[in-house]
Parts: sequence; C-alpha cells; structure tokens
Amino acid sequence: MRMFGSQLQGWRRLAGVSREQLAEAAGYSLDTICSVEQGRRMPPPELVEAAEELCGAKGLLREAAKHIERSKFPDWFEEYAGYEAECVALGIYENQVVPGLFQTEAYARAVFENDRPLLDPKEVERRTAVRMERQRLLHRTPPAMISVVVEQAALERAIGGPAVMSGQLVYLLEVSKLPHVDLQMMPTRREVHAGLAGPMRLVETRDRRRLVYSEVQKGSVLLSDPKEVSDMNMRYAAIRSQACTPEATMKMLERAVRDLP
Repeated sequence: MRMFGSQLQGWRRLAGVSREQLAEAAGYSLDTICSVEQGRRMPPPELVEAAEELCGAKGLLREAAKHIERSKFPDWFEEYAGYEAECVALGIYENQVVPGLFQTEAYARAVFENDRPLLDPKEVERRTAVRMERQRLLHRTPPAMISVVVEQAALERAIGGPAVMSGQLVYLLEVSKLPHVDLQMMPTRREVHAGLAGPMRLVETRDRRRLVYSEVQKGSVLLSDPKEVSDMNMRYAAIRSQACTPEATMKMLERAVRDLP
C-alpha cells in the first residue's frame, strides 16, 4: 500500500494534477486521497481508474493496484481499523448493538448471520474471526483508555437468543471491570440526549491527533477537521454526562446477570 501510494503521488505530480483535482474526479474526499498516498488506505477501484486517466499512467497504476494484498476489512472501515488498533484513547457511542470491541463470538456471529442479503457461512465465520482479532485492543500493553456509552435498548435486544445474550451480558460485566474501560448505559427513560444523530467513535492517536469515525449503511465518514472533531468531542462529553455512571451501569449489569434464567 505504501509503495502504491508513492507511485500514485509520483504520477500525480508528474502530470501536474493536484490532490483536489484527483479527489473530484474520483468522487472521494481529499482525506481519502491523502490516506492512499500515505499508504494508510486501500486504493478504491474508482480512484485507481481516475488516476490512470488524469495522470496518463499507461496502465502502470492499474497494474500496481493488482498486487496489493486485499485487507481483511471493508475499504470503508480499513483506515479507521488502523487508527483503532494503535490508539491511546477511544470513545464509543452505540445505539443499535453491543459495540464490536465488546461482542462475544456467539453474539458477533448472530449479528453477521442476520445481515441482508444473507452472507455465505464461510464469510460469517471470517468476519467473526476478524472482529475477535480487533479485541486485542482491550488487553494491549500499554492499554488504551476506552469509554463506551451503549443504549439500554441495545443491551436488552436478545440478538442470537436468550442463551447468546446471557453470555454477552456476563462478558460485558467482565470487561467493564477492566481498569482502563468505562462502560455506561444510556437509559431508555431519558427523553432526549446528545446522541440522537447516531453512533460515533472518537479516536486519539499516539501522536495526539484526534479523529471521529461514524458509519452509515455500507459506508463511513472519518472526520479530521479540528473544528468538526471538537464539535463531536463536545457532543460525546454531553452524551457521557447524560448516561448512567459506570458504577451504576455495573450494578445494573450485575442485577441483569443475577436475573438470568
């Protein structure tokens, strides 16, 4: 990926094409062009074709792209996954399911099995294994400081059935006891809160750069603009202040586990 990125940058400069021009032609953001040239993101096919046409690369960029090992993550998730694995701090707000970093294997498998259109069983197992690999972040040394706010409805939806959800709640209770993890529940009885616009993840990198990641159907947005990131950090701070405290959340989980059949 780094080799391709350097070739792309070289051809672009040789042709006198700016990053902005390439971004417009390919239909991608300027941040995506920068990420590809720096080797942090797989080059989307549309970007490769646009670069070929604009830069007159004579098929060399297209050929180089064929030799890049495909990532185990979707293109729209790959760059974030790299930041997540190396982060020093991570904040998560989730309103539909238990966040992937905190899912048990059985729960994750049930999530993928309910995707539409239906996934091939081998693809379900592959995606489940990849999700489990990401959880190494929870036990990494040095640890990343992680705060999570999950909607109460997501903790009550028995994805995979009662047995799977029982195991998920037990695991959440275990993870919430890790010293570098703060888990909070957003109660359904709260009429409004600052997270109504949807889920988000806030990442702080080792070089103290702050980014915000959010997903939509089959795509994602990775924000790096300081003003936008600041706005989202203020929003996340409000979400945390409106949720139950970590201590209260842990007590609720303990009660829920005790009440399991």
